[in-house]
Amino acid sequence: MDHLPPEARWREWMQRVEATIFAASEPVGREALGRIVGRSCSIDLLIDDIREELRGRPYDLVAVGGGWKHLTRPAYADAIRAAVGGNEFASELTQSEVLVLMCVAYFQPITRAELSSFFGKEISRDLIGHLRGAGFIASGPRSPTPGAPYTYVTTKEFLLEFGLDTLRDLPDFEALEDAGLLSKERLLAGDIMPEFSIQQSGDVETED
Repeated sequence: MDHLPPEARWREWMQRVEATIFAASEPVGREALGRIVGRSCSIDLLIDDIREELRGRPYDLVAVGGGWKHLTRPAYADAIRAAVGGNEFASELTQSEVLVLMCVAYFQPITRAELSSFFGKEISRDLIGHLRGAGFIASGPRSPTPGAPYTYVTTKEFLLEFGLDTLRDLPDFEALEDAGLLSKERLLAGDIMPEFSIQQSGDVETED
């Protein structure tokens, strides 16, 4: 495209980048976009210009899951769910499951026994299975503790569902406390999730 004037070349790059992201089912990373426009081109400036043109549209170009993806704006979430549905797993998560998922996100890799110790109540395999079925957590490395149980970590699907580019985008733990959304004292006391059922004493931590 060297024959094009600078402005026309920039416009062509913008269109190629947007078309690639639009056609992709997963977030498109910086390296992939660099192959389209060349390493000398600023991907961030291109994205900024594309987003400026999308201002006022019902969708945006969002940094999520380690790349960029077209996502509809939150204001239209209810209309989209009414028309085509949504992530049934995410919408069906209980408060307990959300809190366990949050703890996995902040303290991963973490075992089920460590989660149980953290909350002061047994975390059931069914709860872990539901989060895995939703695609939000997966098995991590084996823990060096006796029995070498599996640990759990969050997935790329978790980042996509909650609009995070990386785990560094998680809200600051202290900020959550200041906002009254989380109490470390209540978590450690084990009284934040009364609906957790105590498992039978024979439910010993093994390979999940």
